[in-house]
Amino acid sequence: MAEFAKQLNIRPGVTAIIGGGGKTTLLYRLAQELSEENSVIVATSTHIFPPEHIPCVLRTGRVSGLLCVGTPCENGKLTAPEQSFEELAQLADYVLIEADGAARRPLKAHDTHEPVIPANANQVICVVGASGIGKAVEEAVHRPQIFTALSGRTLADPEAIAAVLNQEHLHDRVLINQADTPQRIAAAKELAALLTCPVTVASLQKGEIVCLF
Repeated sequence: MAEFAKQLNIRPGVTAIIGGGGKTTLLYRLAQELSEENSVIVATSTHIFPPEHIPCVLRTGRVSGLLCVGTPCENGKLTAPEQSFEELAQLADYVLIEADGAARRPLKAHDTHEPVIPANANQVICVVGASGIGKAVEEAVHRPQIFTALSGRTLADPEAIAAVLNQEHLHDRVLINQADTPQRIAAAKELAALLTCPVTVASLQKGEIVCLF
């Protein structure tokens, strides 16, 4: 199984995960890897469902192992913790934050209030779902009107996705997830070559890293 934390250069402190197409899966994959030898907090600055496999608390002191910290809200979800992300960063070696929502779409463009990245985040990883590459914007993208305004296209092809990501410039690196068929791998590589930041092409479901750009 690939070491995603190592390949994505996850450093101690706060890491924010944004985008679509596998944010939560990446969050828990990184948490699992890092907690083998470190203390880890997972949380959100927006909304997530409480993880079934990680203990969840409202507040915490110094963490040993792996813990989810959050505040219950509507629809059985958790929202941002009562404690600040600055405080949480003093209580665990790593703090992993899901900082975006994509309404279960593989691709995402961002409104002015998004994403909600903690001020003390030392890295922002944008997840892109390869299943959305080549599909109609209305079908594959959360905030399709913003995506079309930025890209000038109604098809989410590699050039359009790259135009949006490069213009938004909200991230430090990109993980293109769902690269689990020859067609998706080819499309992911085409997209990766157009981006202006480090890119990892992978399948989180298979636990495989395909290539690095």
